[in-house]
Amino acid sequence: MSAHSHHGLAVALFAVVVLITLAITLWVGRRGHAAEDFYAGGRDFSPLQNGFALSGDYLSAASFLGVTGLIALYGYDGVLYSIGFLVAWLVVLMLVSELVRNSGRYTLADVLALRMRQRPVRAAAGTASLVVTLMYLVAQMVGAGSLVALLLGTDSAQAKGWTIVGVGALMIVYVTVGGMRATTWIQIVKAFLLIAGSLLLTVLVLVRFHGDLGELMRTAADRSGAGRAYLEPGLRYGASTVSRLDFVSLGLALVLGTAGLPHILSRFYTVPTARAARRSTIWAIGLVGCFYLMAIVLGLGAGALVGAKAVRQANPAGNTAVPLLARDLGGGAGSTGGVVLFAVISAIAFATILAVVAGLTLASSAAFAHDLYARAWRRSDEREVTEQQEVVAARISAVVIGALAVLLSLFAQRMNVAFLVGLAFAVAASANLPTLLYSLFWRRFTTRGAVWAVYGGLVPAVLLVLFSPVVSGAKTSVIQGVDFHWFPLENPGLVSVPLGFLAGWLGTVLFRETPDEDRYAELEVRSLTGAGAA
Repeated sequence: MSAHSHHGLAVALFAVVVLITLAITLWVGRRGHAAEDFYAGGRDFSPLQNGFALSGDYLSAASFLGVTGLIALYGYDGVLYSIGFLVAWLVVLMLVSELVRNSGRYTLADVLALRMRQRPVRAAAGTASLVVTLMYLVAQMVGAGSLVALLLGTDSAQAKGWTIVGVGALMIVYVTVGGMRATTWIQIVKAFLLIAGSLLLTVLVLVRFHGDLGELMRTAADRSGAGRAYLEPGLRYGASTVSRLDFVSLGLALVLGTAGLPHILSRFYTVPTARAARRSTIWAIGLVGCFYLMAIVLGLGAGALVGAKAVRQANPAGNTAVPLLARDLGGGAGSTGGVVLFAVISAIAFATILAVVAGLTLASSAAFAHDLYARAWRRSDEREVTEQQEVVAARISAVVIGALAVLLSLFAQRMNVAFLVGLAFAVAASANLPTLLYSLFWRRFTTRGAVWAVYGGLVPAVLLVLFSPVVSGAKTSVIQGVDFHWFPLENPGLVSVPLGFLAGWLGTVLFRETPDEDRYAELEVRSLTGAGAA
């Protein structure tokens, strides 16, 4: 099959993905226009449906393309990277899912406002949520540009730019027309496609090696260029003390950050009860766990069949390892089977990006409209915003946020996508999680402590990255030719997460603000029993 046919098939499959998602959006968008439909999809999704949607929201292109690429290139250390993504769900299951479902209505700030003064905590939590989701959005859209450019066989900045604009326009349509209900169904379809595609490739890899995992690992090590070191810790993260600390910092951000991601927390409001929220989390753990087990096989398969050298030549970060593996399993470059499988897997990756950006845009528009516009920015003597006005504001903010994400992504095409995702997790772990846990479990926690916890984690996380090797002073830095970095780690989590917890504690104990015991008692009863929950 010719290269022209290859690109034509890829474009055709991408068009099918777009048409299916648009059809879902238009079909679902006709049902219900109330705030509960827009933000929470009517709260009538089953635990299984929401479990698929949770896994769809969580398994971004960074997981499907990035983690498998890291395993293909770095073996054991790549597997370590994936563990953080999976272990994080235990924190969500044990500490967050049921309590958040009972305590809030649509956003993280709803949980805080139940026992704190509304305006300051909503302003802080809403700002942090916007920062996290915007970083995540930029990462996904930059990844979309790179993926489509690869499929079209071009490295043109113009092609990447138009792809980013197209993805931005689609995500605006998904959110403004369909709201949470359409976004959830898109996530469900995407999760099914992702799991099915990964399962197909995993079976093909195992068949190629006759089910002998030992032979798969030995072959991957032989073709890695690192020999036995490929199967041992230290190939990527163990070269120095700084790199080890960087890995600990990244792991801390990944494990703790998931429980503070706004688009994950908002998913717990789409089910009718806290029990359903817990069961949906268990489904998500099962699906995410199965995916990462398959990702290990796919990463090793790419290392063994494609080879680390070829993976690096196609993309230095390894982000094209899975499509290249699919092409090899289908029969190799130029074969009909190889081209078809390559295009199908790449289309699934594109569907993954579309689904994740829709969830992120919805979470950011909810934070703006529900927390900032309708409550934090309104004086007590002003007329309350109606439900209809709030939904209109959310739709308008989705357009503005989408346009801003497109603009930032156009300027960020040279930035490391994994860095942006890691930073989003670090900010969520540093600002959102300390505030949430203190609010749920610490009776003495005050409004000032909540505001200090949010900004005490948010500001250090952003500043430390600005003065890290990610921005200047290294060969892979965003800004070349200058060096103003003084913070040695690429991920700030090791410092910013403790600072977030410390700031929340200091803001509470250093001032004589009296916590509202009655409102904490109400929160405690509601979070544990569901009495009065939305």
